[in-house]
Amino acid sequence: MRGTLRDWLRQLGPGLITGAADDDPSGIATYSQAGAQFGFLTLWTMLFTYPLMVGIQMVSARIGRVTGHGLASNIGRHFPRPVLYSIVSLLVVANTLNIAADIAAMGESLQLLVGGPPHVYAVGFGSVCLLLQVFLPYQRYVRYLKWLTLALLAYVVLVLTIRIPWYEVASRTVTPHFALTSDYLTVIVAVFGTTISPYLFFWQASQEVEEVNADPQAGPLADAPEGAEEHLRRIKIDTYLGMGFSNLVAFCIILGCAATLNVRGITDIQTAAQAAEALRPLAGEFTFILFALGIVGTGLLAVPVLAGSAAYAVAETFEWKRGLDLKLLEAREFYAIIALATFGGVALDFSPVDPIKALFWCAVINGVIAVPIMMVMMLLADDRKVMGTFTVTRPLKAFGWLATGTMAAAVAAMLATW
Repeated sequence: MRGTLRDWLRQLGPGLITGAADDDPSGIATYSQAGAQFGFLTLWTMLFTYPLMVGIQMVSARIGRVTGHGLASNIGRHFPRPVLYSIVSLLVVANTLNIAADIAAMGESLQLLVGGPPHVYAVGFGSVCLLLQVFLPYQRYVRYLKWLTLALLAYVVLVLTIRIPWYEVASRTVTPHFALTSDYLTVIVAVFGTTISPYLFFWQASQEVEEVNADPQAGPLADAPEGAEEHLRRIKIDTYLGMGFSNLVAFCIILGCAATLNVRGITDIQTAAQAAEALRPLAGEFTFILFALGIVGTGLLAVPVLAGSAAYAVAETFEWKRGLDLKLLEAREFYAIIALATFGGVALDFSPVDPIKALFWCAVINGVIAVPIMMVMMLLADDRKVMGTFTVTRPLKAFGWLATGTMAAAVAAMLATW
């Protein structure tokens, strides 16, 4: 039994970390806003997006493992350079805004717990995230990230501490609700953009490349197809469980805020820290502490993923040395991008630009830019010149294009109501 559990845990890596990073403080704010503003009416999105999320993340992981190159590198090899530059530029801007919002939320949450200046905490969190990425070897760093995913269990426990009308919850979860209003559709696009985010595509593909580079006996499946079935099976298990964990946590956040804030008429939630503070008088001190600690824990996981995915994309674009297994002087440009993205986010917290107000719109932007990126990914994954004999299977191809079409339809509906 112990051996079987250990084997299953070994299967978990890029998919689990990617899924957990999806529930970052900015994601928590978006899910909190969905639950507070519309109650149980948005729960169906978590069930609906799960297979779509699995499909598109498996495509990105498969591209990385088969080719031995990340998404930006593959886009640059097979599409015009303006396409690559546009995608990477939008990714870097969105990720930097996301980092700013996440670090601000972490600082505010720690202030709620212990008092003190949130801006000082923001600098501290940014510094810790950067130092861990620069000075920890890849394999040890990944182990720490895996442990940080446990912080998200706070939101599962949260649901167990409050009264839930489970019959209504079950009904709303399996029955999609549609309202052709600007507010509702904007929230739905923000939820989709938070759940199916471009930075997750780039991160998981790059981490599969890191897994290849970390094993001297391994190689891209296109060049070394031996054991391909085992590698693709591991990607499948990792992604199914990682995305399932991600959506379970997001479901619990929406549910918790719907059952506490929405039912008491508190519908205007702008930040994750504000959601935690609003829960304090309604659900008790324990629930408040869980919510606030979860924000800090998941931020420590997500900020490196956001900065890292931007760095991988830029380094691949300009063919610089890259990888968390390399020393600082071996990949100076790569680590410089990580530092710029991280402290660019910190700097925004000190500027007149309010990253918290930009947070929700960052999720909307992610939803919009995800569509062309997903289209490019699907074309790459179905191209024999890129993937050789490992082009996507029919079911995976169907879910990938369904995810792309769903995001495009949601964005179009949102724009039509503005």
